[in-house]
Amino acid sequence: MSLPKHKRYWGTQRVARVCQVSPATVASWIDQGLLKGHKTPTGRRRVEAEDLTAFLHAHEMAVPPELEGANGHDVVVVVDDDPGYLKALVLTIERSDLDLEVVEAATGVDALLEIGRVQPSLIVLDYSLPDLNASQVIQRLLEPGRRLDAEVMVVTGGMPVEAAVELRRMGVKVILNKSEGMPAVVEAMREALRRRKAA
Repeated sequence: MSLPKHKRYWGTQRVARVCQVSPATVASWIDQGLLKGHKTPTGRRRVEAEDLTAFLHAHEMAVPPELEGANGHDVVVVVDDDPGYLKALVLTIERSDLDLEVVEAATGVDALLEIGRVQPSLIVLDYSLPDLNASQVIQRLLEPGRRLDAEVMVVTGGMPVEAAVELRRMGVKVILNKSEGMPAVVEAMREALRRRKAA
């Protein structure tokens, strides 16, 4: 039995790159209803891959290979309860040269739901969330019957030393402090994806 294909979403930055227009133009297409899209809880516009393909066909524009081939496309789930940090990090990822689809979550429970839905290649997890901390999220992901096929990176504003030890014991290779800046997070993501491809 084949599993239903999860919906794949594109952010305005990636749509803009494909259509060779500015992100503001893409945002205005969505707002005018020319391109079907929706807003995330953090106010970011998202377009479903299928809707984007239909839009490109309708306007006789080239459909990029990553839209044609639904697979071979990396998804990252970014989890943080600080809306300002989450928005800025997602924007930094989308502006980077990483060809990633970004899915956002603000709580541990939301993160678990999204991870189950999209089966990401990478999870960027804030240590302290309102409901669960990073260790508790990872514990649930490692429960029997679940398949954790993603690399988990933990980004934190600070955590106890024993928490870092526990995370490493659970297989977390990268723990970054938010003070290191967003480019450091993007660079660590690039390394993690490289490790996955080499594995």
